[in-house]
Amino acid sequence: MDNLMQALKGEANLAVKPRPYFNHSVSFKGVHDRKARTEMMEKVGLNVFFFPADMITGCDFLSDSGTTTMTDEQWAALHMGDESYGSNKGYFMLRDAVNDTFGQGFWNEPTANRPNAFLFHQGRAAEDALFSVLGALGEGQIIPSNGHFDTTEANIEANKIEAVNLFSSELKDPNSTSKFKGNIDTNRLKTLLAESADKIPVVYITITNNTGGGQPVSMANIKEASEIANAAGKPLFLDSCRFAENAWFIQKNEEGYAQKSIKEIVREMFSYADGFTISFKKDGLSNMGGGLFLRDGGKFMQSYPQIPDMLTNLQILQEGHPTYGGMSGRDIMTLVVGLKTITRQEYLDARVQQVIDFGQAMVDAGIPVLTPFGGHAVYLDVNRFFEGTNMQPGDFGGISFTAILLAAYGHRACELGYFAFGSYNGETNEEKFPEVNFVRFAVPRLRYEKTDLDSVVEAVKEIYENRDKIPPTDVIYGKELPLRHFKARFEFKN
Repeated sequence: MDNLMQALKGEANLAVKPRPYFNHSVSFKGVHDRKARTEMMEKVGLNVFFFPADMITGCDFLSDSGTTTMTDEQWAALHMGDESYGSNKGYFMLRDAVNDTFGQGFWNEPTANRPNAFLFHQGRAAEDALFSVLGALGEGQIIPSNGHFDTTEANIEANKIEAVNLFSSELKDPNSTSKFKGNIDTNRLKTLLAESADKIPVVYITITNNTGGGQPVSMANIKEASEIANAAGKPLFLDSCRFAENAWFIQKNEEGYAQKSIKEIVREMFSYADGFTISFKKDGLSNMGGGLFLRDGGKFMQSYPQIPDMLTNLQILQEGHPTYGGMSGRDIMTLVVGLKTITRQEYLDARVQQVIDFGQAMVDAGIPVLTPFGGHAVYLDVNRFFEGTNMQPGDFGGISFTAILLAAYGHRACELGYFAFGSYNGETNEEKFPEVNFVRFAVPRLRYEKTDLDSVVEAVKEIYENRDKIPPTDVIYGKELPLRHFKARFEFKN
């Protein structure tokens, strides 16, 4: 027996490893053929957001937000939900979970005269609250970031604040081998602060950088950005929807962190921040929830002592009592359990490796995607995808691709490029194109298996091999609207 055990590799050394979880229940999909999907795509104006989810026969990659398959512990926690209007028991349990996960100082006792933790039903509501109170302080403000996401940027601009993206040079370099293409460009940040410090209320870093291809941000970059911001007297905020996945990349790829636990890395990341917004629908493993958290005694609260009360007023008016903040007691309890699960090493190893394997399968099939791969999604490089064809920027090839993928194969992806992040000036008839042009395959947590993802690769490869036949799209409604990708209608050009 001893000789045999020494000769065998053991599961740790196998190329294919078992998942660290097993299926508890399954749901069967509806049966809808290509003809039915095609007719529906035409009916909804080629906008995948309007396509009925129960007609999706493949994988749904529209978002990884709120689409998590919850664990059995979370389902059990639902039954422990306390729906009291004020000070439900889950509120105090969530306070302990947040302080344990992100470090002390972000959630005072609820009886504190200056509250610093604000719950909302989801992340964009938390962002709206923050940018609303900042916008009320005066016009002409600027908020720089390594990459504002679409709704974040829209919330900023809705409050007459300018959103500035300082993408790293590595992100725009197809030959770069950087492991942290999500970093903020610190040289450009220094320049911006030197020129406009009086207009900048906060500096933002998104972890991971969703707009920038889901790329992670290094600990060194977070620390340097914090030092630069603090030297200029400005607080650093984290848009932290995928904080645990970002910590995993630091652990695997940044010197000095291989032996540290995910929780230790998370706490260090947040030690450099004066506050953070978060959608718990991502790295909270919850189907609902969000929050805004300010460091007690930090630079932000010192600079804006009136803001906590302004936030509380806004929270009460829009979300309900601060101790539930638009969330049900059941949602709060699933989040308490989710925050304990999200930093487990075996969960993150399986989660991120699944996305990496999915991306590598795309590469092996010759499909142009952004590398290295982020933790939550694989990003198709639309410009390289249509290289050598007649597709022009204003033809919005990413929209054409997502419509065909859904109609022909039943898989739903999301265009996050020239249309989603672009804008149209109706007075000059000019289209402004962003720096990035992707189609995102956002992989829901704990939902799909290898067979599902392999079928997507096969479908994308077949479309890629026929890319010269893909028709351009014409925008028939919503071209000039803000957040237009949620609302627009398209048709294929003849």
